[in-house]
Amino acid sequence: MLSTRLTNARFLTMDPDHPVAHDLGIWQGRIVGLDAAVTSLPAREVIDLQGATVLPGFIDAHVHLAWTGFKENTPSIAGCTRVDEVLAVVEEAVLQKGTPGAWVSIAGYDQRALGRHLTAAELDTVSHGHKLFLLHDSGHGCVVNSAVLDLLPADLSRDGGFLAEGAMGAARALRLPYSQRELADAIGRAARTCLAEGVTACAEAGIGGTLVGHSPVELGAYQLAREEGLLPLRVQLMVSADRLHPVAAHEADGIPRSLDLGLRTGFGDDRLSVGALKIFTDGGMMARTAALSSPYEGLGHAGQLQDDPDVLADTIVDGHLAGWQLAVHAIGDRAADIALDALERAQRLRPRPGARHRIEHAGLIRPDQLPRLARLGVSAVVQPNFLRYFGDDYAAIMGEERAPWLYRGRAFLDQGITLVGSSDRPVTDGSPLRAIQFMVERASESGQVIGPDEALTVDEALRSYTVAGAFACHWDDRLGSLTPGKLADLVVLGDDPRRVDPSRIGDIEVVATYVDGRWTGKAAS
Repeated sequence: MLSTRLTNARFLTMDPDHPVAHDLGIWQGRIVGLDAAVTSLPAREVIDLQGATVLPGFIDAHVHLAWTGFKENTPSIAGCTRVDEVLAVVEEAVLQKGTPGAWVSIAGYDQRALGRHLTAAELDTVSHGHKLFLLHDSGHGCVVNSAVLDLLPADLSRDGGFLAEGAMGAARALRLPYSQRELADAIGRAARTCLAEGVTACAEAGIGGTLVGHSPVELGAYQLAREEGLLPLRVQLMVSADRLHPVAAHEADGIPRSLDLGLRTGFGDDRLSVGALKIFTDGGMMARTAALSSPYEGLGHAGQLQDDPDVLADTIVDGHLAGWQLAVHAIGDRAADIALDALERAQRLRPRPGARHRIEHAGLIRPDQLPRLARLGVSAVVQPNFLRYFGDDYAAIMGEERAPWLYRGRAFLDQGITLVGSSDRPVTDGSPLRAIQFMVERASESGQVIGPDEALTVDEALRSYTVAGAFACHWDDRLGSLTPGKLADLVVLGDDPRRVDPSRIGDIEVVATYVDGRWTGKAAS
């Protein structure tokens, strides 16, 4: 007997052997059959989906759950376009903080809305003795007041109060780590947001590091969230390469650096597991710290690397030798060069053709870099909504020649490179459907078309959030398509993305999600 039979729906299976179905049978959390194979079988529950469209649950291969959850509960200056507006919001948050000298966090900072960066001196006027930390929306910088600057080493680059990359990490290190209780609650809030947008599995893009996470015991917070029922979707945890350290392993193992006990990619189960090793090579375009091979348009610099190129390359090679899948953050084309050189060296030293290494973001990839990505079997994990919301700005700072290379689509597929959709939430909107719409249209919110030759078909865009996402996370044996034997993770939509006008894809209603064949509830409005 089936646990559940879903009927009267249009199942877009993403499986070429049975691309469309009308009935789907579930037993013990797995798909056991489609159409005639299950139609006549008895079931404890038969659910009429009344003609809805059903897809495999979306997989977001690059998110920040804890950061998303914290941001939802943090005072924000998003939408402020004048310095006095920002300072008013900050002062209100400060005055609500009763503890003298306490840290006050503010979300939503983006200098582009103001036309320049805030300064520590301006923040001092509203700090009332508190330590202020305004996190840049990119996650690659912050603005702090003088009370924080006074605690930092004098030789640290501070640019009037704006701290980028490692300097930001130094400021964060001054604060107490988050507690596991705080982290678990934040993770739970973010997980519910993901489910509401049809995401049933995701990869958390970096725990335990100074740039994103802020706890030496962050993995335990995910375990706590799971134990308390706060983790209703599947999560794979990327571990920050900051955590690697020398180990005295047997010389035959060839492991120069590792985590304690040799923990690496693959540990865990279907609900919570350890994924790739996250390695930062550069910053971000919003903060103008992505490392380019030639300067930004109108600016006198070309971004920055996170460390000396040889240090970055050695970390990539050591992670590969230790058996990790690697997720190398490389937004600018200079950073991509360093990543590709190091991955090539690593594979020469110890060939691992099934490693499925990834370039996270691949924001600016030159034409000459495409064949190298393909040859190395590296996946490109992109964030289409970056261009949907920030595309006008990104195109301007790249210039006419480079703008068509931003967050590519078609060029990756034409080269045989696995193209993986993701959001990087909370940096921008996490909706897979809105990202899929951009991948088809290549149009920013203003209507500017960016790299029209990179446009995909709807089917190709859907695959990036299902089949390709599963492949990138080593989940392809259990997720990504509605195939008998795979886990029954589904998203129920109010319309068929392949049948509506592309301009309407992002507005399709997410009616419900199923994880392990169990209904998680109607999506939030």
